[in-house]
Formats: sequence, structure tokens, C-alpha cells
Amino acid sequence: MSYLTQKTIKNKVSFSGVALHSGLNVNVTLKPAKENFGIVFKRIDLHSNNIVYPNFMNVTNTSLNTTIENEFGTKVSTIEHLMGALFGLGIDNALIEIDNVEVPILDGSAKIFIEKIISAGIDVSDSPIKIIKINKEVEYSDGERFISIKPSTLSLDIDFELKYKNEFIGKQRNKVKVYEDDLTDVFNSRTYCLFEDVEIIKKKGLAKGGSLENAIVVKDREILNPGGLRNNKEFVNHKILDCIGDLYTSGYRMIASVVCSQGGHYLTNKVLRKVFENKDNFSILEIKEKNLPHTLINRSLLKSIA
Repeated sequence: MSYLTQKTIKNKVSFSGVALHSGLNVNVTLKPAKENFGIVFKRIDLHSNNIVYPNFMNVTNTSLNTTIENEFGTKVSTIEHLMGALFGLGIDNALIEIDNVEVPILDGSAKIFIEKIISAGIDVSDSPIKIIKINKEVEYSDGERFISIKPSTLSLDIDFELKYKNEFIGKQRNKVKVYEDDLTDVFNSRTYCLFEDVEIIKKKGLAKGGSLENAIVVKDREILNPGGLRNNKEFVNHKILDCIGDLYTSGYRMIASVVCSQGGHYLTNKVLRKVFENKDNFSILEIKEKNLPHTLINRSLLKSIA
């Protein structure tokens, strides 16, 4: 059995909870899928035109979440934490049935997604995985915010930096090797916002389901959550989680080096669009075990599966 072959879940697994922005209760079920099926969302509350593919070209909103939409206007929003969990666990194929427009926020991280998918089991096939290999450096900037993606050898490295005027958050930076490091802190890190932004966000009709149970709220020099932070870089680690989930809208896992400062869903989507504009920027490789001495799946998570 090779971890360089395609994987799906052994048994279906369900999640239920409130959606962060709509405030609605939502049910999601992940089902096993055959080789080369990919990750596919299905809106089961709709009877037609209800398949939505989590591809970067289908991303229609990047404000406070990643929203995908098909040609008929059918949407699925806030997909990034679930996509990050699937990436981290090496799930190549799964049907995701959802009965509303937005994936439930759960605890604001990927922690519960990870735990439940592991409990459902991982089914490893005989079909080799495919990966995207970045061949040329591509950059995208928006004022002081920027993201770059360039070639790497056998890894996916993400170097992320935050700069906030808020003194509690301030400047945070972390660099991870996605396929080698223990990413527990990344997957456990929750979404967050500043207290002074809460009313602004709610006036836009968003964050109707937000609470201290699913988001960190920072007010001046303290956080309002009674349990405190889960790790000392939880803010930047959550941004790395978002980045991993958004990178998976490329369709495959990736070999690249990503550097981002003050970015988010918008910048990640923009740089992916720029990469795939030119075929010289990337290659899609079918990986044979003899060609790549690398698991392409997070080792700490593998221990949990074993």
C-alpha cells in the first residue's frame, strides 16, 4: 500500500453546525468516491444544476471566505477549512453533499473536520496521485500585500506574514513545510476578527453565526475568548490553513514555495489564476513511488490514521 496513490474516505462522515456568515444550520456529508473523481460539492437542497467544483476559476467571492459557483449560479461558500483538511489528510476523491449554501464553521478551524475524517478511515487505491509542480516564479501584489509562488524541490513551503496595527496581534510570521512538519497547530487555529470590525461585518449581512465558540475576537490588547489562544501563533497559523485550503482549488496538491505578506483568499486566488494563464508556469505530474521519495501527506496525520 502506497501513500503516493489516490485516497478517499472509507466510510461516509457527516458534520452539522451553524454557518458563520448566513447563521443557518447546515448539514454536510462526505462520501467515498472512485479514483480520479476529485473533490466535488453537491447541493442536495437543490434538484438540478447542483454540482459545484472547487476550482480556482469558479471562485466568485473572496471577501472573508472562499465562495465557489457554477455556471447556473449555484454557490457553496466558506469551503476553505474543509478543503484544507482534505489537503492535509491527502484525500484526492470525495463527494461532499451539503444542504445549504455555506459549509458550517464548527469551531472556526479544521480540527473537527480532521478528527472526524480520520475516524471514518482512509481508503488507499492503486491509482497514482497527480501533483502540480511550479516551474516559474509568479507574483501578485495589491499595495503592500503580496504573494509569490515559485519552484521547489520536493516540498510545499508556505512562508506567511501578518502585520496588524492592533498591538495584541502585531506582526506574526511562520513558515511551514506542509508535507513534513507537524501541522497540528495550523489545523487547530481558528478564524479571528477585531472587536471594532464586528459591527461593520454584521452591517454587511455577514457573521450572523459568529460567536466566541467559533472565532477569536480581539479587543485592544486582549482576546475576549475565555479559553485564550490555542497556540502562540494562532493568527498567522489560521492564515496558513486558509492558504492551504485555497491552494487545493488548483485541483491537486502542489510542489512549490509560497511567500505571502498580509494576504488572504483574494491574493491566493489571484496568484493561482496568474499561474495557470501560462502553461510554462507549471507541470502536472503523475507520481510514481520510485520517482519521488516523499509521502506528499503530512506525517503527523499519518500517525493518527495508522
